[in-house]
This record gives sequence, structure tokens and C-alpha cells, in this order.
Amino acid sequence: MKSIRYILEYILIVILFSLSKLLGYRIASGLGYLIGKTFGPFFRSKKIIIDNLSKFDKSLTPEKIKNISQEMWGNYGRILSEYPFISKFRRGDLDKYITIENSQKLEEIKNGEPVIFISAHFSNFELMAMIIERAGVNLCAIYRPLNNKMVNSIMEPLRKKFICKRQIKKGISGVRDSLKFFKQGYSIAMMIDQRVSEGEKINFFNYPALTSTIPAQFVKKFKCKIQPVHIERYDEVFFRVTFDEKITFKPNADENSISLELNKWLEKKIRKNPAQWIWSHDRWK
Repeated sequence: MKSIRYILEYILIVILFSLSKLLGYRIASGLGYLIGKTFGPFFRSKKIIIDNLSKFDKSLTPEKIKNISQEMWGNYGRILSEYPFISKFRRGDLDKYITIENSQKLEEIKNGEPVIFISAHFSNFELMAMIIERAGVNLCAIYRPLNNKMVNSIMEPLRKKFICKRQIKKGISGVRDSLKFFKQGYSIAMMIDQRVSEGEKINFFNYPALTSTIPAQFVKKFKCKIQPVHIERYDEVFFRVTFDEKITFKPNADENSISLELNKWLEKKIRKNPAQWIWSHDRWK
């Protein structure tokens, strides 16, 4: 059954990418929104999304949960339909669709010590690493290959060519590679919202959730700064990328307390616009 679903996903992606190139950015994004809302629920468990949203806010009504879920799938569809335009974003051809807040922080990092960039799967999350690397920051991005190997064979080359050239596969070997590149002066970009089997159970919306402690390990080992980045979609096809104030910690802070602070930052951003975060991951499993 899973293999059939993977084949259908692959076919859908190929068709969507082909149509998107013909339609242009704005129309393609709108088409992706409609496709996402229509077909998304067939490819992920509704129960997981409902359970996650219930943990996020117990006061949500079934109607509100449905609305957030539909908008989430619509945003997911937009992301997929926008992949064929990543090369144009990289060249700057579509810069009118991106606003960057506090961009001077990138200049500071480019001319200073490497940092750990943290973010999550908001809006079109792929654009963040692209913007950082395009600004001239030496960057490595930790990624998790897609379960669907056929789709991953399309996405991974796109990421390496146009988003971040140095992609580090998540896992033990990835941690070693991250350490190597960081010592060479490369900043590390990673998403902190995915469940990781090697993580620690840290509170996330008041429920224990397996959380990566990699950022905390870097803070303890190198006394480095954490640079949070957030991206939000507005007016359907426009983006605002914000580089928040760097997060610093007390010298005696342990890995779990550091990770908890990062989860609190993540919670704040999700509350701001829950429909732009991907709720389909089994975050509290």
C-alpha cells in the first residue's frame, strides 16, 4: 500500500512541477493551494493532525481544527508548486516577493563567528537557507531525506543546487560532519521541530516531545550563538523572513534547559500563525 502511495505522490509531483513551469509563479502557487487542500488529507493521517492540534490548544473547536488543517494543506501545496521557481528565487528574479527583516544580522555573521541558525517548517521554509547562503554566509544545512525515495530524487538535487550547496544528512554521521564544518567556520542551519529518535523528551506545548539537542550541544561545546529565523507567508505569494535577536544562555545552562528555551521560541512562532506550520508530523509520538 505504501509503495502505491509513493508512486502516486511521485506522479503528482512531476505533473505539478510541469504545470507550474507553464503557469508562472503566482498562478502555480494558487493551483498548488487548491491541490493541497483537495488531495493532502489523502496522504497523511487526519488523526495525527487532530491530535496535534488538540495538544496545541484544547479550546479549538472541530470547525477551527478543520480550518487550520485545510489551510495547512493549502500552504503545503503552495510550497510544492513553488519548487520549480527556486532557481529564480536564487538568482533574485523573484526578490519582489521577499521582504527580509533585520538583514544586517547576516552581515554580522558573515564577518564574524559562525552561528547555529534554527527554524522550523513554516510557510515556504526552503527559502530561508537559500537567503542566508545567497547573502554570502558560509552555510551547511542539516536535512532529513524524504521517505519517498522517488520524490527525494527530485528534491535533493534542487536543494543542493539552489538552496544550500552543503547539505548534511541527519544522523550520527551528520553530527560529525556538522562539527567538522563548524570548526572550519561554517554556520549550521537546522530545523528544530521534527521528532528525532536520538533526542531528549523536552516539553513542547506542555507535552514531552523528542527534541534534538544538537543546537544545545554546539552551545555547550563552542559557546556559540543561536540565530533564530522565521518565515511567514502573506498575501498568498509574498514572504517575510525575520532574523530575530540572537539567543544567548548562561554558562551553567544544561542541554535540556537550552533545548526548552528553543522550544519556547518555536511555540511562540507557531501561535502567531498555526496554519503555516506543518502539523502532519507525529511530533509527540
